Amino acid sequence: MADIAKYVPVNGGTTVGTDIKSLFSVIKTRRTVALFMFAFVGFTLLLAFCPSSNTSSPWVTNIFSASSTNSATRSQFSSLFDYFFSNTSSSPQQSTDFTSPSSSSSSSSSGSNNHTRSNNGSTELGNTGHEQLPDTNINENTTFAPPNTSTNNTQSSVLHANQTKASSPNVNENPPSTSNQVEKKGNSDVLKVNQTTPVVGNSPAKSDSSDKVSSRKGGKSIAEKGVVSNITASPTKKKKDNGSGSEMSAKQGIESLMESLMKCDLFDGEWVKDNSYPLYKPGSCSFIDEQFSCIINGRPDKSYQKLKWKPKGCTLPRLNGGHMLELLRGKRLVFVGDSLNRNMWESLVCILKNAAKRPKNVYEAHGRSYFRGEVSYSFIFKDYNFTLEFFVSPFLVREWEMPDKNGGKKETLRLDLVGKSADQYKSADVLVFNTGHWWTHEKTSKGKDYYQEGSHVYEELNVLEAFRKALTTWSRWIDANVNPMKTMVFFRGYSASHFSGGQWNSGGACDNETNPIKNEKYLTPYPSKMLVLESVLKGMKTHVTYLNVTRLTDFRKDGHPSIYRKHPKQKLSEDERKEPLKYQDCSHWCLPGVPDSWNELLYAELLVKESKMRQHQRRAR
Repeated sequence: MADIAKYVPVNGGTTVGTDIKSLFSVIKTRRTVALFMFAFVGFTLLLAFCPSSNTSSPWVTNIFSASSTNSATRSQFSSLFDYFFSNTSSSPQQSTDFTSPSSSSSSSSSGSNNHTRSNNGSTELGNTGHEQLPDTNINENTTFAPPNTSTNNTQSSVLHANQTKASSPNVNENPPSTSNQVEKKGNSDVLKVNQTTPVVGNSPAKSDSSDKVSSRKGGKSIAEKGVVSNITASPTKKKKDNGSGSEMSAKQGIESLMESLMKCDLFDGEWVKDNSYPLYKPGSCSFIDEQFSCIINGRPDKSYQKLKWKPKGCTLPRLNGGHMLELLRGKRLVFVGDSLNRNMWESLVCILKNAAKRPKNVYEAHGRSYFRGEVSYSFIFKDYNFTLEFFVSPFLVREWEMPDKNGGKKETLRLDLVGKSADQYKSADVLVFNTGHWWTHEKTSKGKDYYQEGSHVYEELNVLEAFRKALTTWSRWIDANVNPMKTMVFFRGYSASHFSGGQWNSGGACDNETNPIKNEKYLTPYPSKMLVLESVLKGMKTHVTYLNVTRLTDFRKDGHPSIYRKHPKQKLSEDERKEPLKYQDCSHWCLPGVPDSWNELLYAELLVKESKMRQHQRRAR
């Protein structure tokens, strides 16, 4: 009975021995599964952190490297971490800051009294490579404050935002209706500087006189130029960058570019082919005067639009319209001068309209689409609180009328008075002046019974002396009325004409020119009027930046409207129908075309001035 009792099941279940055997069996099975799972996980992690470049399962690598980086030292785990926590400090987004803090300082800037800037530039360019600055968010209240010095004379013009605008249109009004208003979204893609840090070669120290006006050779500084080694940069689409090293590299690249621009002579160079040009599509801008719309007027060749100005010692940055709009947010930029400045003004209107986020919010203040016959015009960029204006003043001094001996009136030119509209633009943030072409016309060039000072009319006065008197009047007005703590002043030099076989009114032609001048020996001598201009600029208290485009335009005999100055369907005069080749325009420029490069030079100068201001702010901290 006892033996039987040993094998009686407990609680009606299995025997104790059977239970123990079953327990060991389960334990063995689970251990096997656990070992298998551990091996699987270990193998997976091995593939994830040490992927082979030849693996047939690239998705594993992609998961753990979803956030790209330029740093060779970053681990795959950090990439995975960044993928899920992209806003952490381990992956800062690349951002090149061009925003400068507002300054409460109102002191004057350093510099000698008689200097103008004509030699600065950039870096090496291939056929399609550019130095391109990124779009940056510049605060509306950004103030481009001048350096602090104890001197009384201010030489470094500065740019302030949100200043009171004299005679500026209300940018908050709705755009006036116009039949030519075009609603077209501009190209908003932004290019960034190449992430590889450019290396600036050793260059001679810049002479103290390197800011003097350029010499008669068309842009070479009187002082010895600083030579900078060429820098290359490939444009890339804006993208997120998670490497702090790449952010530093981009900033260093921009600093190197700015340094090269400061040392380089922008106006000594050559025209190179660049298939990425023009800056806007021909025919896309309805604001171009018919006189400059050569393609629409039937010009068959287009190679003149594919040339970019390339300084010898550096690269001129491609004009980034979006960035320029941010630089000019809340400001007034005013062109003052003759129809060549209208040429430049229309070019910049088209470039910036094409870059505006909402092109429909770019419009002429009075709904005009024809830009002749009025004293002034103003384009409003409503989203940027910015106006781009043009005031007609071909001599920069006042055209006048005097009673003649017969009781009638005769036209004179008052060399002692600036133009009537001067008070309307004196408070603008950026002023760009020019004069020159009207001084070559018969009445001004002969100078007989035409020039007047006070009540005295000169029986005869040499045109160069009259030009000097007029510019002296202009310069004194600038010194007395323009606040250099607020306003940047530029003077664009003479733009070369290319009439062959006569002048503009005597059968001069350029219709067969389709290529620029290649050999410098065929360029014309530096105009004597520009030597007079340089002399006047040296004597001014206010700093004026001289855009010396004379030589670079002299190469471009191919860039004029010539016979394509009117639309074929436009009614021609009887003389024009009889002799169509007799009436050619070899003074102005087709758009897109040469004036776009003038605006790239203006853009580069604005960048240089901003960079100098930022450098001073860093030193002052």
